[in-house]
Amino acid sequence: MVRRDAGQSAFAAGPGIHRGCREDGGIVTSAYETADFDAVVVGAGFAGLHLLHSFRERGMTVQGVEAGDGVGGTWYWNRYPGARCDVESVDYSFGFHPDLQQEWSWTERYATGPEIHRYAEFVANRLNLRDLIRFRTRVESAVFNEVSGLWVVGLDDGTEVRARFCVMATGCLSTTNLPDIEGIGDFTGDIYHPGRWPHESPMLQGKRVAVIGTGSSGIQLVPAVAREVAQLYVLQRSPNYVMPAQNGPLHPEQLAEVKRTYPERRRMSRRTRRGFPLPTTVTNQPASSFSAAEQHERLEAAWAHGGAIFTSTFDDITTNPDSNQVAADFIAGKIRGIVKDPAVATKLIPTDHPLGGKRPCVDTGYYEAFNRPNVELVDIRETPVQRITSNAIQVGERLIDVDVIILATGYDAITGTLNAIDIRGRRGVKLRDEWCDGAMAYLGLMAPKFPNLFTITGPGSPSVLCNMFVSIEQHVELVFTLLAELRQRGAEVVEPTQEALESWGERVADIADSTLLVTANSWYLGANVPGKVRQFMPYAGGMASFVDDCEALLSMDFEGFTFGDVASYSEQEAAAR
Repeated sequence: MVRRDAGQSAFAAGPGIHRGCREDGGIVTSAYETADFDAVVVGAGFAGLHLLHSFRERGMTVQGVEAGDGVGGTWYWNRYPGARCDVESVDYSFGFHPDLQQEWSWTERYATGPEIHRYAEFVANRLNLRDLIRFRTRVESAVFNEVSGLWVVGLDDGTEVRARFCVMATGCLSTTNLPDIEGIGDFTGDIYHPGRWPHESPMLQGKRVAVIGTGSSGIQLVPAVAREVAQLYVLQRSPNYVMPAQNGPLHPEQLAEVKRTYPERRRMSRRTRRGFPLPTTVTNQPASSFSAAEQHERLEAAWAHGGAIFTSTFDDITTNPDSNQVAADFIAGKIRGIVKDPAVATKLIPTDHPLGGKRPCVDTGYYEAFNRPNVELVDIRETPVQRITSNAIQVGERLIDVDVIILATGYDAITGTLNAIDIRGRRGVKLRDEWCDGAMAYLGLMAPKFPNLFTITGPGSPSVLCNMFVSIEQHVELVFTLLAELRQRGAEVVEPTQEALESWGERVADIADSTLLVTANSWYLGANVPGKVRQFMPYAGGMASFVDDCEALLSMDFEGFTFGDVASYSEQEAAAR
């Protein structure tokens, strides 16, 4: 491992603990624990790349750890046919580095998965980040040593890395959710999950394929796969609301204008609810402000504009059941107008949750796919899946012969990957135990009893309800604001108080309860994972409100955070024993 001379560390030793230099350049504590790096960053997705660059730019040593053999995170693993972002490309990108946004040019309004992955590689290469990352390595544990004040990160090759700061950039949708279906192990064909799609895409031509699940990835998969296969069965338990992307190429003059106005565009993005500039189809008025004809006109304009921003056509769609129903009825009419078979159209219209209650999906030809002769919708709420045999799926009394099964069953969102790692804080407290009755982090970033541990876009942050790039950048900036304050105070560790966490959790819950989002059995609440506590995890107040909340708390002398030194932890531990 590469180590910098201890004298170059960006953080001076705090009071109450002796530090010196070893011959190998490591930082020595009184317990002879050596810090290999100032920080460990877990994950080489977009959050991880931003963090690696930011630590290095501040003169700190950092080690990245990534399970895959390349960068990109979600977009490294999600290589399924039809994978595409639901935020416009020009906004789904970094704004912290002016050169990045000027040198990269997107080709489509909504970029495909492969193009986004190429962008991640561009960022890693342009900023020279690859040498900071250990690829093909999984983090199995992260344990805080109260004597040394270091995080000891255990890797799957049996080695350990010690660092003052541990940052979890593991992503919100990185742990796949696999269904427990009787007989699934007996199936002799191929089984795939979109989140672990083979890098060499499998040959599906001429095969009988079943897609189980109609969330975002299933909805993107269906039209792409339907063009290849002999027969496609779409097994749907709960239909979702799907809006057209209205995708198309980005022309040079469009890109030039965006690049010219990027500084203002980025600033505006943080002052919106969704984390990107709002089109003229969005109003800050309730639906009731308009006549029925005006409502329809605005909804038509929003549909023609494309994208999930449709759910913001009126400012009360996610809070007022009547306004929500107006927009939902409009979509139902669109479905009936696109799908030729009235019975199939009816089954594709959601009836069990409001618009926006589950993550709205953006598609390219999803509803049209059901007009193809080789595509069949199978309602597994009406006739549930009973079991899987060696070559078929039994639905009710029917056996559907298939060669390939695609489990588009989603993810253990937001907390899945964090809970899969054995993370232990002060006195050996496990993070997964702290979260067993509901997961929450102060400002979505830190948890009490886990000093110097940061969770980028963790529970309690806007994350999946906003443009993830804006959420990531704001959180990374917050990390380094705290580290600067840590150094200013001559302290060594920072963590939130229990009172601050509980107060923040109440705020997150109160905001969610004021919306219709909590009325659906969505993965926002963990409802897709058996046994997971039902709790609305994201901050639903919007990006602008979240930024205001963070800035207000920091302006009040970092209210809710405590700053200290390692010696005090050692004394507390000794007293506890």
